[in-house]
Amino acid sequence: MRTSDKEREHVAEILRAAMAEGRLDLAEGEERLAKVYASKFRDELAPLTADLPFGGLRALADTPGNRVATRRALRRHAWVVVSIGMILTGLWIISGAHFFWPAIPLIFLVIGFMKHARYRHYRYEYSLGHGVAPWNGPGWDGPRQFHSGHRGC
Repeated sequence: MRTSDKEREHVAEILRAAMAEGRLDLAEGEERLAKVYASKFRDELAPLTADLPFGGLRALADTPGNRVATRRALRRHAWVVVSIGMILTGLWIISGAHFFWPAIPLIFLVIGFMKHARYRHYRYEYSLGHGVAPWNGPGWDGPRQFHSGHRGC
């Protein structure tokens, strides 16, 4: 399958982050970047980041710009949880119910927020906002990657 400019640029960002982190020297990084921009098919992109930890996505997630975006998303999530909690509590007060029923949806909202806070460094890696879905990105091996040790499916 042919690759898009967005996918090439995503892999180039990964390589630049790996170069900034010191995992690739300047010469090797420039060589890989040239291969990225010369690639025509998706399967040409995966080997360029295969030897980097987590396919280079962790280095990309640790860049200052992505850290700021992650903190912003976490604050936005917190405000959504607080707002919904206030609305549900207001509805509970208006309803006059004896049982604090907003606790049930609030438990799930808080669990979702805690999960977001715990795994915030994965936000950039798996978000669709940067234009490349995980299954289209480098290093994706398809459904076969979930079979333990069996790659010949």
